[in-house]
Amino acid sequence: MKKGITAIISIAAVGGIIALGLHNNKSEEKKKDEKKKGKSTKVDAYVVSPTRLINDISVSGSLVAMEEVELKNETAGRVVKLNLPEGKFVKAGTLLVKLYDDDLQAGLKKLQSQLALQKQIYNRQSQLLKISGISQNDFDQTVLQIDALKAEIEVQKVLIRKTEVRAPFDGVIGLRQISIGAQITPSTSLATIRREDKIKLDFSVPEKYSSTIHPGMNVKFSLYNSDHLYDASVIASEREIDMNTRNMKVRAVVNSKSDELIPGAFANVKLTMGKNDEALLIPTQAIIPKERNKSIIIAQGGKAHFVTVKTGIRQVSSIEITEGIQPGDTVITNGILFLKEGDDIKFANVKTGAL
Repeated sequence: MKKGITAIISIAAVGGIIALGLHNNKSEEKKKDEKKKGKSTKVDAYVVSPTRLINDISVSGSLVAMEEVELKNETAGRVVKLNLPEGKFVKAGTLLVKLYDDDLQAGLKKLQSQLALQKQIYNRQSQLLKISGISQNDFDQTVLQIDALKAEIEVQKVLIRKTEVRAPFDGVIGLRQISIGAQITPSTSLATIRREDKIKLDFSVPEKYSSTIHPGMNVKFSLYNSDHLYDASVIASEREIDMNTRNMKVRAVVNSKSDELIPGAFANVKLTMGKNDEALLIPTQAIIPKERNKSIIIAQGGKAHFVTVKTGIRQVSSIEITEGIQPGDTVITNGILFLKEGDDIKFANVKTGAL
């Protein structure tokens, strides 16, 4: 009997100890919660104010000759005259290459002699026709023969012209690929000629900016490993989005002149796509990315408040907020990982003005 009573007393004692321990633990947790609620998290913040935002983008481009042609002949033959001064300027129409054409010239002289004879016959028959000394049919045959010879002469002249290569426009000759006496075909590259008084700039812009590109738009560009800016004006665009790159091709004419501007050179093109004098910018580190949206933390009555926002143009250290905040809002920029909705906050540093 005594053993049973002793066991009951032991169990009761253990239960009391456990209950006392639980009570003490709850009391300690309550104290911790109260202590935590009374403690404020120190954070850095930025007061939002309207700022002028210029939307500049940089894209890659290439310099292109205003006019450039690879010189080739229309017919095969042997080069008998060569006038391809490498690196020199030539006027439009200048004879650059001449092929052997003695056989064609001889054929032309033969046709011209036949034409001269037919014209004499025509003159005599004209007089005879007036006195009915010849039939109308014979006279018409002579006229037809004259017209046929004239046509053959024109064909012969065309064949002779095909033995000549002339400058299609004013330009500078590139490197010569042939020598005098060479036997060439229509596929033989003779040289190149480029117009160098003006130069073009080709580049591509992302699809989202395609609607802002228009003829006359001013652009600036720099060359590889150089900070000097050159000016150009847009003359046309492809008006079609490339399905592979999602970019639109644009062409501009370079207004600047410099020996550094060489066709084929790489260009870093800078475009101003617009500006906004009332843009709301915040530091990029204030953005909290989520799966489907983005949010920031603003201070309201000394407490943290999470706000879903929409972003616009991103710069090096700041980002535009297009929806979700108002001028004068205080955005938390540092310490955001330790904050929850409704937490008390204390400012360690508050920044205002332009970023």
